Amino acid sequence: MVSKMFNVLFLCTGNSARSILAEAIMNRQGQGRFKAYSAGSQPKGKPHPQALRLLESLKYDITQFSSKSWDVFAKSGAPVLDFVFTVCDNAANEVCPVWPGQPMSAHWGIPDPAALEGSDSEIAAAFAETYRQMNNRITAFVNLPFESIDRLSLSEKLDEIGKK
Repeated sequence: MVSKMFNVLFLCTGNSARSILAEAIMNRQGQGRFKAYSAGSQPKGKPHPQALRLLESLKYDITQFSSKSWDVFAKSGAPVLDFVFTVCDNAANEVCPVWPGQPMSAHWGIPDPAALEGSDSEIAAAFAETYRQMNNRITAFVNLPFESIDRLSLSEKLDEIGKK
C-alpha cells in the first residue's frame, strides 16, 4: 500500500537559515513520506554560509538549497501544500499568501542564529542549537500517527510541537 506524500513548506522572513535547515532535516527524516520546501517573505537571495557549512558537515547535498520568495508557492502550478510552518517570529505576524488546498499550519518559532553577533565558534554553536531544536520538532512531527488522527487533534499536536 502506497501512503500519501505530504508537501511541507517552512517559512521565515529571510529564508537563509532556520527554514533552510528545516527543509533539509524534513527531506532527510521524512524521505518517502514528506517533501519539504522553504521560502521567505523577504528572501535574502542565498542561504546563510554557516547554515550551508553545518549542513555540509552533516553530509547534506547543499547544492539543492536556495533562498526564494513564498510567492513561488502561491502561484498556479506550485506544489499543493499539506502543512505550512513558520519558524521565525516575524513571519508568524505577517499576512501570508492564500495557500491552495488549505494546508494545516503552525508556528514553530526559533531564535535566529543569523542575527547573532559573536565569534565564529559562538555563531557555529547557535546554528548547531537551531539545528538541534528543529531536528527534535521534525522528529516528533514525522512520527505522528497521520493515518489515525483527526484534523483537530493533529492541529493541537502541531501547536504542541512548536512549544518544545
